[in-house]
Amino acid sequence: MAVIYDAVRTPRGKGKAEGGLAAKKPDELVAALAEALSERGAGALSPDALILGAVGQVGAQGGNIALVSKFRAALPDSTAAVAINNFCVSGLTAMGQAHAMVDAGQADAVLAGGVEMMSRVPFMADKADFYTDGTLPLRSRYLLVALAADRLAEDQNISREALDAAALTSQKRAAAAEGTALVASRIAVNGLDREECLRVGTAESLAAMEPAFGAAAAHYRGILGRDIDHRHTIAHAPPIADGAGLALIAAEGAIDARPRARIIASAEVGGDPAESLTASFAALDKVLQRADLSLDDMDRIEFMEAFAVSIVQFLRDRDVSPERVNVSGGHLAKGHPLGASGAILLSTLLDALDEAEGRYGLVVAAGASGAGSAIIVERLG
Repeated sequence: MAVIYDAVRTPRGKGKAEGGLAAKKPDELVAALAEALSERGAGALSPDALILGAVGQVGAQGGNIALVSKFRAALPDSTAAVAINNFCVSGLTAMGQAHAMVDAGQADAVLAGGVEMMSRVPFMADKADFYTDGTLPLRSRYLLVALAADRLAEDQNISREALDAAALTSQKRAAAAEGTALVASRIAVNGLDREECLRVGTAESLAAMEPAFGAAAAHYRGILGRDIDHRHTIAHAPPIADGAGLALIAAEGAIDARPRARIIASAEVGGDPAESLTASFAALDKVLQRADLSLDDMDRIEFMEAFAVSIVQFLRDRDVSPERVNVSGGHLAKGHPLGASGAILLSTLLDALDEAEGRYGLVVAAGASGAGSAIIVERLG
């Protein structure tokens, strides 16, 4: 059974030219995390593979970003390097692939994670035909995720007040986590040692904000199928960010170090593209079934705050204690570096489990057009 020897992450920097990580290249973020893994007890890294998620695989993240990161991190020539794009679940998908390889005996040790430098490679920078292809069936055409979130909030009867409350909870928890064991595996890079996107508002300031995405609706009117009540503000959307996460996943005993957790199960799913963000629920159900566990067994959960509607729907519709979910805040407060996010969440989960001395933990991620991924781990305390 595959174990996680360690998992680390960068802080999330603002995805702008003046952001705290923007002076670095994406492969330099990965190399910094690989060095941290080595220094934290994994020793000299000699993995069979490096699997790296990234959504914008052009420019600074083109040319096989996993291969470039392998060179930057001075990994052995024998290390295979694979870059994957599964939209916003890419980093967690990479870890699921590593889990599958190790469990199948195809690798003894794999470095897996994700990176996204949105300061260098903006959202939709690949200019894919998919984003504008009118020949696809209507339900399969690309819909801007913010608009999918607005439509989902209306369909699910999730109020603006509930969205505000979710954003404020995320912000307050993220601020409270600074300087605690909940950030023990966050590695300072380029002098940035905090979540740069974090701002803590008030109930009044959040309530005063205007919905942010109505102007974009005209371009997607045919896909939306109707006029919608736009409810998400900028505070309900994760900030554009730079960041990376990386884990060393290996067969038990393959590394001369103490593992932090055992991977119990992982799951990848596709979902209804018209409902976009809801595949996370299918991934959640599949991974729990595979593990023969329930949400009640989970001591800590990291559920991707893709937009505020996602976390509100999860907490409303599933029998789970909010005190176990996103205890150090989430994407709404700290930002969303696309292909890195799932990997960052797994590292965050391990810190939360350690802090609580819990046993089981779950991470769930969602991406546009029906991408979902989930992993359950058991802490080895």
